[in-house]
Amino acid sequence: MKNFKNLLLVALFFATAAVFGQTKITGKVVDETNQPLPSASVMVKGTTNGTSTDFDGNFTLNADSNSGVIVISFVGYNSREVSFSSAKSNLGRIQLTEDSSVLDEIVVTATSFAIDRKTPVAVSTVKAADIERKLGTQEFPEILKSTPGVYATKSGGGFGDSRISLRGFNSENVAVLINGVPVNDMENGRVYWSNWAGLSDVTSAMQVQRGLGASKVAVPSIGGTINIVSKTTDINKGGSISMTHGNDGYLKVGGTVSTGLMDNGLAATVSLSKTSGEGYVDGTQFDGYNYFVNFSKQFNDNHKLAFTTFGSPQRHGQRQNRSTISTYRNAQSGTKFNPDWGYKNGQVTHIEDNFYNKSQTSLNHYWTISDDTSLSTAMYVSFGTGGGGGTAGTNTNLFNVRLGGSDQPVNLDNIVNINKGNGALGSEAILRASRNDHNWYGILSTFKTKLSSNLDFVAGVDLRSYTGKHFREVTDLLGGQYFFDNSNINNPNAALKVGDKYSYFNDGEVGWQGFFTQLEYDKDKISAFVSVSGSNTSYRRVDYFQYTPANNTTAKYNFFGYGVKGGVNYRLNDTHNVFANIGYFEKAAGFDAVFQGFDNDHINADAENQKIFSVELGYGIRTEKLRANVNVYRTEWNDRTFTRTVQGIGTSPDFIANLLGVNALHQGLEIDYTYRYSDNLTFTGMASLGNWKWNNDLTNVPIFDDNQNQVDTVNLPIKGLRVSDAAQTTAALGLNYKFWDKTSFTFDYNYFGDMYAQVNVLNYIGATTTPSDTWKAPNYHLFDASLRHGIKIGDFDTTFTARVNNLFNTEYISDALDATDPLVWYGAGRTFSLSAKIKF
Repeated sequence: MKNFKNLLLVALFFATAAVFGQTKITGKVVDETNQPLPSASVMVKGTTNGTSTDFDGNFTLNADSNSGVIVISFVGYNSREVSFSSAKSNLGRIQLTEDSSVLDEIVVTATSFAIDRKTPVAVSTVKAADIERKLGTQEFPEILKSTPGVYATKSGGGFGDSRISLRGFNSENVAVLINGVPVNDMENGRVYWSNWAGLSDVTSAMQVQRGLGASKVAVPSIGGTINIVSKTTDINKGGSISMTHGNDGYLKVGGTVSTGLMDNGLAATVSLSKTSGEGYVDGTQFDGYNYFVNFSKQFNDNHKLAFTTFGSPQRHGQRQNRSTISTYRNAQSGTKFNPDWGYKNGQVTHIEDNFYNKSQTSLNHYWTISDDTSLSTAMYVSFGTGGGGGTAGTNTNLFNVRLGGSDQPVNLDNIVNINKGNGALGSEAILRASRNDHNWYGILSTFKTKLSSNLDFVAGVDLRSYTGKHFREVTDLLGGQYFFDNSNINNPNAALKVGDKYSYFNDGEVGWQGFFTQLEYDKDKISAFVSVSGSNTSYRRVDYFQYTPANNTTAKYNFFGYGVKGGVNYRLNDTHNVFANIGYFEKAAGFDAVFQGFDNDHINADAENQKIFSVELGYGIRTEKLRANVNVYRTEWNDRTFTRTVQGIGTSPDFIANLLGVNALHQGLEIDYTYRYSDNLTFTGMASLGNWKWNNDLTNVPIFDDNQNQVDTVNLPIKGLRVSDAAQTTAALGLNYKFWDKTSFTFDYNYFGDMYAQVNVLNYIGATTTPSDTWKAPNYHLFDASLRHGIKIGDFDTTFTARVNNLFNTEYISDALDATDPLVWYGAGRTFSLSAKIKF
């Protein structure tokens, strides 16, 4: 018994020693304005013991010693070390400061992320927790709708069909970077968000820089730059699984797993998800898959290699064509009405649809040459395949025959019966797809060195090679045996089957050779930069249908553009700062401005560069509770070129207008703020007042049918008209209230006004005077709300998020085409979602 007592005393001694040798560390990680930083890394220095902060910035970590040091880090911020002890285990609020140098591990984000109170540009940053809180069933760009100068809509309402404008400039003139790599289409500059639907799952931070922006890459960001930074392999070991269910059968399931940084320097992160649903708009069913894979190897303190690949293959039905307001009013399904779908053999068949798979793969090398010098290089490839559906044939009026009234689905069985009856004469009406496949190769390398303690020098190259393959193909003969086509001079009177090309088949080859240099100065109260960039853009066209193989390729046409910009930020004190920036650059004319007639004959070898001059002034205030910004801007854009598709009216076909030499003036005032009333309650708000107008008339604008044949020219007396297709006045108010430690409520209000319809070039045939303005859509108000609640299920942190968009089911017009009876798209009514995310 005595020996047993002695053993018990020894056991109790060691157990007590083990308990007293452990320390439970708690704290909260915030930014410079005391906003919480969710998913920040918290590690005990010299160990692999760590955790991450929750969506309110709080953390709890058990250390195996009575004292030591923890290291806190977050993307875009300086790391910080904080001592702890058994007597000081509650570390309270730990504040991190922003610094671009910590972003070097991500492809050139050090050259494209703006730093608060340092970089002299207007900027807004959305973190991962805000994306999770606000996304719901919205499209990725819609998260930004409360940002000054932003107008985002779902367009026709199909999955991934959303679009975004910045200060009145559409995506063709807004640079979009993913991990520092530009993704705008090389021929027309557009961004198709359905290709990037999976980004919301893996985004660490998304930053909107309005105006000239902070990007040193030679990209022409006229309206601004959207820079998206994905999660990397430096996240902690573990992962998550999630599920979201929403209106109209919306279902998304996915998971992410990461090894964390292992002792051998290797790390891996894999994320997969699937999204499907019926679509809010009639006939817009969708299926999409998202994948993200990142591997990295830390060889030593000087070299790191990372491999990343991601993509979002998807297919969805579209509402491609707008309808009149009266059509929606009289339709059985109201604003959900869609004329572009039908039934065939009892199955839903999409007349207009979109299917695409675009991947982006990069291999990144990071070299720390010395304490003052580094080199970051990314080699990347992007392969795209897919297109959009539509109708074709000698009698497309058959698609106006519906299963009942004019608001009902198309009777495709009627077309099948007619085509079958034609026998060898072939189909009168078919379904087709306009394809836009591409191969894109690039290399982006950035060198940075300190010239002195206050002066940095940055230089780099941006090389790209792109081939876009454009053709139409037969996708459904709708019961016929053949479809006869005479558009290919190398195969006249062809009897086509499903999968055969017709109408047009050509390649667009684009080359890009760019360079950029920048000097950055930072001392005491002043931060300044001067940047110079240049690029040569080359175009060549290959046409396989309109020419014989011996003469189907044009010469290569080169266009040199350059840019100069600079800015100064002056910190008056710890609270106030002012900044100014100014810049001028020339952007090469678009591909369609060079090959004006969709052929190899009508070539504008001396196409004018687009010329942009911009100036901006800003003021910022930072206190413990208030963070606010005011800025004014003026952007002149001369010799603008763009191609606009104009929807036909009634049974008329669609048309394409090639607009060259447009001048525009965009100017405005922007205000935004965040006010932290208490630890539990935060208010946000913004107002954006724009005045955007066209500055000149156009003559002899060529008009093409949807088979790319020129059918007419028109004059456009548009001088003085408001720039269309985006709300020029926007405002937002929001609040976030935290009930308990892991329970919060978010409420957002958005106002959109002064949205003018697109100019319809068909209205101007024979016109000699300028109208007072295009049709103006009614102003509208939207309210959104979300509720988040975090609990422990066993050992797993679980977060539930409930979200409602358009809470009061407001009926509003989001897009319009000017006409006697305007053609419009209505925005989505009330939508909802409920999601659960379990971390392990």
